[in-house]
Amino acid sequence: MNYKKINRRVFLKNTTVAAAGLTLTGNSVIPALSLNPGNKLPRWKGFNLLDFFSPTPPRNPGGGNRTTEEDLKWMSDWGFDFVRIPMAYPRYLSFDRSKDITKEEISKFDPRVLEEIDQLIFMAHKYNLHVSLNLHRGPGYCINAGFHEPFNLWKDKEAQDAFNAHWGMWAERYKNISPGKLSFDLLNEPAFIEDMNDQYAKKGPVPGETYRKVAEGAAKAIRSANPDRMIVADGNSGGNNIIPELTDLNIAQSCRGYYPGLVSHYQASWVWKDPSQAPTPVWPGTIDGKYYGREQLEEFYKPWIALKDQGVGVHCGECGCYNKTPHNVFLSWFGDVIDILTQNGIGYALWNFRGDFGILDSRRSDIEYTGWFGHKLDSRLLELLKKY
Repeated sequence: MNYKKINRRVFLKNTTVAAAGLTLTGNSVIPALSLNPGNKLPRWKGFNLLDFFSPTPPRNPGGGNRTTEEDLKWMSDWGFDFVRIPMAYPRYLSFDRSKDITKEEISKFDPRVLEEIDQLIFMAHKYNLHVSLNLHRGPGYCINAGFHEPFNLWKDKEAQDAFNAHWGMWAERYKNISPGKLSFDLLNEPAFIEDMNDQYAKKGPVPGETYRKVAEGAAKAIRSANPDRMIVADGNSGGNNIIPELTDLNIAQSCRGYYPGLVSHYQASWVWKDPSQAPTPVWPGTIDGKYYGREQLEEFYKPWIALKDQGVGVHCGECGCYNKTPHNVFLSWFGDVIDILTQNGIGYALWNFRGDFGILDSRRSDIEYTGWFGHKLDSRLLELLKKY
């Protein structure tokens, strides 16, 4: 089943009613919703939905990574309560796609695509799933290449102004949706990249004060529409490192469940120039001359746990494993990852639901799938997730 058309007035009326009911909990929305001792954020569990992940529209409007209502129902039935929607900003713009986008076209929003995003959010809310709206590609930055950026978010004021304008638009559009139903994840996996259009360009940490400036500007634009909106910032250096410079801004932070990348991204073509050169992963054990096991994972997450204990909300916005990693290695490693997160009250979102990292149709060659309404279900992975 595909999206059902709804009237935008009905959508906004429903979300306004929900928001009005939530305000009874008081002004401090995040703690009131949490029910998760020790973490300012709820221990949400769920998936990333890739409907608007690509900067270009799908050739088949009903194909690609289109989320169905059945997908969301299954998530809810299996006990999940969270979806993250990583979006590439060009996907919801109207411009001449035969040419590189210009700075003047950066905020030409396409109302038809905005309404498609409305539909997905409404449908997720129908199944009691919290929605995290994320800019996977923001004006002037993406961790991946694949689209020619006209400027650099970390260096150019024009890019920062556009970034704030985009978040201001989303904040105004959804100002009546309660923070319990919708949060904003500012930018996927920030890293400093000199050449935004080079897939294999060297990536380093964004200078802390630069990250603060960008996050603070976007947060101001968001909170001018709804001062209680829940805001999340992804960790620095591609989501791996905490951002001390943001701890006083009432912004939660999002870590990743990909360490070590030698396990999670084995033979991933967007990571390895020559995937055949990737060392074979094991868990626990030695990979490429270095030992990895649970102790190393615990060390990796120590700063995030300390950040949570300081009163900053922490969630793992992406985690999982590419389908080239041997399945038994994946499950052994991932069991340690989510066990550590769960013991510390930190939720997670698998990348993705249907696809190469997902529980459905992951195209692995080394497992026996369970048939599931025309899909191939990784039932061992699902059972692991349901344990936590």
